[in-house]
Amino acid sequence: MRLDLTDLRLFVHVHAAGTITGGAAQSHMTLASASERIRAMEDSLGTPLLLRAARGVQPTPAGRSLLHHARQVLLQIDHLQADLGAYGAGLQGQVRVLCNTSALSEHLPQVLARFLAAQPGISVDLEERPSEDIAHALREDLCDIGLLSNAADLAGLVVHPLRDDPLVLVVPRGHAWAGRDGIGLAEVAGAPLVGMAEHSAIHAHLAQHARRLGKRLAYRVRLRSFEAVCRLVGQGIGVGIVPRAVAQRCARAAGVQRVALTDAFAARALVLALRDETALAPAARLFVQHLLATAETANANH
Repeated sequence: MRLDLTDLRLFVHVHAAGTITGGAAQSHMTLASASERIRAMEDSLGTPLLLRAARGVQPTPAGRSLLHHARQVLLQIDHLQADLGAYGAGLQGQVRVLCNTSALSEHLPQVLARFLAAQPGISVDLEERPSEDIAHALREDLCDIGLLSNAADLAGLVVHPLRDDPLVLVVPRGHAWAGRDGIGLAEVAGAPLVGMAEHSAIHAHLAQHARRLGKRLAYRVRLRSFEAVCRLVGQGIGVGIVPRAVAQRCARAAGVQRVALTDAFAARALVLALRDETALAPAARLFVQHLLATAETANANH
C-alpha cells in the first residue's frame, strides 16, 4: 500500500465536495488525474473506496476508514507546519468556515479583515450556508468552524455564544404595521416581500418556516444584500425581513421602521460551533480565539 499526502488530501476533498470533479478542483488537479489517483488507491488497497452514482460519490466502509485516518494525518501535518512555522515565516494554514447570511454580511467582514491582516500566513475558506446545514457539516467534519443561529439543532457540538441576532420585519415609514409591537410570519406571508437571493441561507431559513405554517412567501424582488433590501422597502416596494442590527443601521438612510417578529425562530442568537475543540488545527484554533475575544469586547461595550 502506497499513499502520499496528495492522495489523502484529494480523498478528503472528494468527500467534502461529494463529487470527484469537485474534489479535483479543490485539489488543483484535472479530473482525469484525480480519477486515476483514486483508482490507484483502490487497486493498492484491493477494495473500492467510493460508491459512484449519477449524483455524486459516497465513501464505502473502507473509504470511511481511510477518511478518518486521512483527516488525522493531515491534522498532524498542520500541527507540524505550525510548530516549524514559528521558527520561520510564521503560522501557516487554512481555516474552513461555514456561516449563515447574517454572520457573513453583518458580523464577519471587519472581524475577518483584522484576523487576516494580523496572520498573513493563514487563509480562510468561507462559505454561506443555512444554519441547519452548517450544524450537519460540523458533525460530518466538513468544516472547522460554524457561525450559525442557535435555533438550529446543535446537539453534540461545542457551542460558544457570540451575540443576539434576532430577525425583524422592516416596513416603509408610515406603513400600517409601523406602530405595532409585533407581527407573525403567517401574517407577513400575505404581503409583497423584498428579500435576499434564492440561494442565500436566510431565504432557505424563512421558506422553511413559512412551509411549516402552510404558507408561501410572495417575493416581488430578491436582492444580494440586506442594505439593498432596506432601500427598496423604504421606497415602498414591499416589506422585508432582516437581522435587527441591519435594520438599526439602515433605518435613517433607507427610510424604514422595524417591527418585532413574534415567531420563536426570530428570537435567535449567533453562536460559534465546533465539532471537537481539541482536534482543531493551530490556524483554526487561533481564529476561534480571535472570534471569541472580539465578541467579548463587543458585548462588554454594549
